[in-house]
Amino acid sequence: MCGIAGHVGPTAGELLPAMLGLLKHRGPDDSGIYSSDDVGLGMTRLAIIDLVTGQQPMSDPTGRYWIVFNGEIYNFRQLRTMLEADGRPFRTRSDTEVILQSYVAYGEACVERFRGMFAFAIWDTARRRLFLARDRLGKKPLYYWHRGHLFLFASEPKALLCHPAVSRALDWPAFQHYLAFGYTPAARSIFDSIEKLPPAHTATLADGRLTLARYWRLPPADPAPHRPGLAESAAAMRDELREAVRLRLESDVPLGVFLSGGLDSSAVVATMRELTSGRIATFSVGFGGGAAPSYDELPYARMVARRFETDHHEEILEPDVRAMLPAIVRAFDEPFADSSAIPTSIVAQATAHHVKVALSGIGGDETFGGYPRYLGLRLSQAHGRLPRWLRHASRALARRLPDSGGSRNWSDRVRRFTDQPDASPCDRYIGWTRFFSDADLATLARPALAAHLEPGLDASRRAAFADGAHDDPVDGAFRVDLDAYLPDDLLAMADRMSMSHSLEVRAPFCDHRIVEASLGLASRTKIPGARLKALLKIAFAGVLPDAVLSHPKQGFMIPLGEWLRRDLRPTLDELLAPDRVRARGLFEVEAVERLKREHLSGARTHADRLWTLMMAEVWMREYLDQHGLATFR
Repeated sequence: MCGIAGHVGPTAGELLPAMLGLLKHRGPDDSGIYSSDDVGLGMTRLAIIDLVTGQQPMSDPTGRYWIVFNGEIYNFRQLRTMLEADGRPFRTRSDTEVILQSYVAYGEACVERFRGMFAFAIWDTARRRLFLARDRLGKKPLYYWHRGHLFLFASEPKALLCHPAVSRALDWPAFQHYLAFGYTPAARSIFDSIEKLPPAHTATLADGRLTLARYWRLPPADPAPHRPGLAESAAAMRDELREAVRLRLESDVPLGVFLSGGLDSSAVVATMRELTSGRIATFSVGFGGGAAPSYDELPYARMVARRFETDHHEEILEPDVRAMLPAIVRAFDEPFADSSAIPTSIVAQATAHHVKVALSGIGGDETFGGYPRYLGLRLSQAHGRLPRWLRHASRALARRLPDSGGSRNWSDRVRRFTDQPDASPCDRYIGWTRFFSDADLATLARPALAAHLEPGLDASRRAAFADGAHDDPVDGAFRVDLDAYLPDDLLAMADRMSMSHSLEVRAPFCDHRIVEASLGLASRTKIPGARLKALLKIAFAGVLPDAVLSHPKQGFMIPLGEWLRRDLRPTLDELLAPDRVRARGLFEVEAVERLKREHLSGARTHADRLWTLMMAEVWMREYLDQHGLATFR
């Protein structure tokens, strides 16, 4: 696991060392630079595999090809055996060298053979060509900047911002996407001059021209799918998960597990215990400060830890998180509004005190159907068949319902469910995943922002939804989440929060073969009736404690709504003070004040919306204010 950076084109000699200095948290164990003429590759290394001979940048035996690599290739031993059978020599035991030799043997198609998480760059000295690649689901990040004869790349934007030509000017479409969904989109960053290599893409830089290519997509829906029974499907998925976990136990250093107490992370622990009789370290987060019980899964985590005899560690998170906000923003370099970043950072920090690698249950909800909104989409089909007057009447009634505390605010869910009575299933589903709708943004935006708001924000999600099985909107919803929410929110969060503490996170449920296998099943196989994640529950029946299998999904969430009314109230008031909002020039003061009044009074829950605006303000203070770029007129 590493931070990587590089350039093609003339730069100052101190640029690459400065870039690597800002990526040191991603790899504190070692660093290295390859430099020749106007090309430089650099890395900072978190040593996990081949601790002795795996240093980077690494070259092939001829010295023609050089690589820097961030990630893990879990099937590297199998690939190495194949390459050695073809007569290719190896000088190390590392997966880095397997990537390099695969590129020499198979060219750019080598990425199709890799099973893992990766972002890497290979420089061909003979052809003066740079090849970049990113894994299928985007577990590892890769940003780049390209102007004229200079090309820069790095694991995080902060390294690119070292160069004086890289602008901090706001990318307005990315900012609009952030306000809508809480994170920036796959191919753009918050800076208008910095782009991301999207997941499942490669890029080739030759003669100053950059060419992108996509090498993997979510498999299309089968028009006549095989429909195996639940028991058969559960056994097959259990086998797939076992293999994914087995591959992710490859490490030359100790590893552990993020154990939330939910089904997904508990299944990972259970599978690990099947594969090893050795020590398993588990790490959990709970909430102090009188948090609602519906947010606390520690009792379930303890059950799992006892069942599988793990070395269990707990961290209690108190609601005084104000001091964490600048550090979280600096870890992303972009505004990020998923408040789960707070407990993720806490558990990563606690885990890093004990191990360098941790497995996680990320991806289980998207692959096996864990979100209540999937059931809502199924119910909406019946709701859509009601007379139009009745659908609109239900919306009016829902708007009168008072909000409730806890992690499952049913009143808010009912309002969101009935809010678009005439919308298509696709529009409804996308609407449920947004913090601010187009109408909300039109009301919220001052002219400086309104001038940049554009239609078509949901186009990629609509395309993903349309790829779903005919007459099965839930399959379309799976594809939306696997195409956008999982890579751009959850996996980005896991990478930044873990790597900020020099910890590597591995996600077995995000193995692309599990994703492909799960999409090969009808949604009603994964969610029969109204039982979320039933297939996974059947697979682990009799293995996990019954209480873990039966308790409702809670998610890795903080009691944000209550904290904003109590402990975080001063932070809310300071970040979104009317004078501050007015000075920024982006949002209508009265629109922000209405959100605050309704939330603080308990009349409505606007925690996610307020947090989105708060984190935007923190980001602008950290990245724009000192450069005179953060007031808009």
